[in-house]
Amino acid sequence: MTKLYSYLGLAQRAGKLTSGEGAVESAVRRGRVCLLIVAQDASLNTRAKFVNMAKHRHIDYVLAGEKAQLGMAVGKAQRAVIGVLDKGFAALIKGLVEEKN
Repeated sequence: MTKLYSYLGLAQRAGKLTSGEGAVESAVRRGRVCLLIVAQDASLNTRAKFVNMAKHRHIDYVLAGEKAQLGMAVGKAQRAVIGVLDKGFAALIKGLVEEKN
């Protein structure tokens, strides 16, 4: 998981992430999100909301990390949801998470 957090930090510095429920939901509706990352310890309602949103809009998603670590990785407070806006970062992160599982 350490690599995941490193890649998220790099993507954040490159401006290729959005985080927080409101910002991610807005980016999904505008068609900007390539990959949704939902924290494993997110509430059931949050998890269901964003997983269903991803399925409905045919966006890849992964359940990975914890809210505190995801937030720390992107230099913010706890984050239950992160949207990856770049296809390259999305493929890299999705591959890394799938490799761990």
